[in-house]
Amino acid sequence: MEEKKLDLNSIIGFVLIFGIMIFWLWTNKPTEEELKAQEKAKQEQVEAEKKAKAQEQTKVVTQEDFKVGTQPDSLQQIALTNKYGALAYAFTTAKPSHKETVVESDVLALKFNTLGGTLSEVKLKKFVDFNNNPIYLVKDGNASFNINFGTTDSRIRNTKELPFQPTVTKNGATTVVSMKLKVSETKFLEYRYELKEGDYMIDFSIRSQGFSDIFNSSQKINLDWDLKGYRHAKSISYENRYTDIHYEFEGGKADYTGARDAEEDLEDVTWIGYKQHFFTSVLLTDTPFKIAKIKAENLVEDEAIDTVYTKTFAASIPLELQGGELNQTMDWYYGPSDFKVLNAYDRNLDEIVPFGWGIFGWINRYIFMPLFGFLGGFLPYGIAIIVMTILVKICLSFVQYKQFLSQAKMKILKPELDAIREKHKDNKMKAQQETMALQSKAGASPLSGCLPALIQLPVFYALFQFFPSAFDLRQKSFLWVDDLSSYDVIAKLPFNIPFYGDHVSLFPILASVAIFFYMRLTTGQNVQTAPQQEGMPDMAKMMKYMMYFSPLMMLFFFNNYASGLSLYYFISNVISIGIILVIKNFILDEDKIHAQIQENKKKPKKQNKFQARMQEMMEQAEKQKQAQQKQKKKK
Repeated sequence: MEEKKLDLNSIIGFVLIFGIMIFWLWTNKPTEEELKAQEKAKQEQVEAEKKAKAQEQTKVVTQEDFKVGTQPDSLQQIALTNKYGALAYAFTTAKPSHKETVVESDVLALKFNTLGGTLSEVKLKKFVDFNNNPIYLVKDGNASFNINFGTTDSRIRNTKELPFQPTVTKNGATTVVSMKLKVSETKFLEYRYELKEGDYMIDFSIRSQGFSDIFNSSQKINLDWDLKGYRHAKSISYENRYTDIHYEFEGGKADYTGARDAEEDLEDVTWIGYKQHFFTSVLLTDTPFKIAKIKAENLVEDEAIDTVYTKTFAASIPLELQGGELNQTMDWYYGPSDFKVLNAYDRNLDEIVPFGWGIFGWINRYIFMPLFGFLGGFLPYGIAIIVMTILVKICLSFVQYKQFLSQAKMKILKPELDAIREKHKDNKMKAQQETMALQSKAGASPLSGCLPALIQLPVFYALFQFFPSAFDLRQKSFLWVDDLSSYDVIAKLPFNIPFYGDHVSLFPILASVAIFFYMRLTTGQNVQTAPQQEGMPDMAKMMKYMMYFSPLMMLFFFNNYASGLSLYYFISNVISIGIILVIKNFILDEDKIHAQIQENKKKPKKQNKFQARMQEMMEQAEKQKQAQQKQKKKK
């Protein structure tokens, strides 16, 4: 058999075939883009196969796989139940979203968010802020209302993360908004809001139906209400002084946290109000909350930087089940901190207006508020302040007369009093006894000058509380002032002065000048009657220092306060100066007063119990002193 061998032609043929194959492969190789596309296609194919395999094994379904109104098949329903438990139905019938339902009355414009079922925007239609922008109490996520609860399948749920279905019905002047978190067509958790025309109070209720087998009764159900207060006034620091939490508790008691940071535990709470100076958000309940925790925190450290929010508020309130269900009837108040509006609800909400405690609040509520409301009904508010100031000063003029009369008597007695002190300069106790005896006989006493001044203090403090809280003054103009509830500006400074500000207000300057001249008149009288005692500060110098210090303090302190308050002090001190000049030059006659004193000195003066007791104490003290001196001499 012939042996087969490779000849030269065969070798050449193989080489040619191999070369042709290499050339063909090289000329038909894929581009870089084609290689990347092939690689991406392979990866997508692998990922799709993995996903299909996983779905085949676990059948995991998310809420995005369904549209409203569709019914999942049995496998999908099982997967949803595994993921969302008893609330799976809510995600099949209402996808979680931020869709909003809008309703309005003539005073409120409201938006309700389907995610959480709560108010996402509250606009007060009749008011604007210092920049002429609408007043919003709730907007852009500054507020949160949430119910936190445990379920029987050992899950923790927050209503703010759950989808609610809205229904709006209108019946005449009333609009009802129902937001339901459904677990079936007959089982749901409902927020119900009822809005009426011309009313800032919104009827609000929370109720559940068929949730008794969903709520875990062994875990607390907490209502959490948080809010960050928007700035509405020209001075955020001034607004912040009157921004705090007010509340009613323990059967009608009303209190507030004050402008400070605060955290308090309350019992038997009937309403909680987040007060933002001239506007307030209040949650009221018909059945008192047994306990509540409230918290307020200041957000303004630098007025030049912190310009959006004033304070942040928070309340945490445990809710109780009734027969395994929630059933809480409440109300929302979103509106002005106007005494007349709040008082009309007859729910003690007028306590939100800080008129002061005790007699100060009584004076404001029953005297100044009705008087100012009457005057403001037919006069411009600036003129109403002036007229009210005149009426107050006229009513207190008899007090000033008594005070000035006492000072005049002490001035006439001063030479005799100085003589007594000089005579008994080595025996202060004896000098004091004779001084009191002379004052008693003459019918003149330092206390008779102090008491009239004390009578004026409640009125002074009441008005100090009244003007910053008078809602009627908000954005009312007078002369160069564009807002009597805020400071006036006649010049802007290119820098900030500590405790003064970056502007110049005219009314505080006028009030300071008036105080200076008033104190100059009264200090001159007081200096002449002030006793000079060894070892005691020079009273004349102290009074002179006060004459300059008080107006300066007024200038700095009131530069950022309401111009209506500075207007009152300016007019009040001008009138006081006029009253003093009239009393001094036309009413009081020092010669007659001197003659009357001499007559009083001749008459026997019977001491009252207080004077007799003081006399007895001084005599005992004198005897003890003499006894101590004798013992020292013996030693």
